[in-house]
Amino acid sequence: MILSLDVATKCGWALGDLTTIEASGVWDFNIKRDESSGMRLVRFKTKLHELFSTRKIELVTFERSAGRHKAPIIVQSELHGVLKLACEDLGIKYKAYSAQEIKRFATNKGRANKDDMRVALSAKHNILKLDDNEIDAIWILKLAQKDFEYGI
Repeated sequence: MILSLDVATKCGWALGDLTTIEASGVWDFNIKRDESSGMRLVRFKTKLHELFSTRKIELVTFERSAGRHKAPIIVQSELHGVLKLACEDLGIKYKAYSAQEIKRFATNKGRANKDDMRVALSAKHNILKLDDNEIDAIWILKLAQKDFEYGI
């Protein structure tokens, strides 16, 4: 089983095997009033361990940190650290893709926007989703499935 993530405060996820998508959605790790920012990490870790304990995850794929704004990159990097540590603890392989790799795979354009990604998912796979985080996670899963097909 492959778990693919668009890691962020609103974390898109997709779960599937080498050919199908079993489930997908969005986890919201927004901080509640009077909580420390560390609670986002605790919730993410709890969600990962819950999933890892109920599914046989063999590979986790995710989008590499990037962007122009410092605060979201810091949050994403912290979440990546939690993810990598959980994978290392459980012996689960993981692989990161750049945003350009994902966009190029999905649309043949490395600078595709959110609407391009949504339209491509609908056109190529007849999957209609509204949340761009979930859409990105599905594309990351599709890219991982293609890599497995070619033994990458």
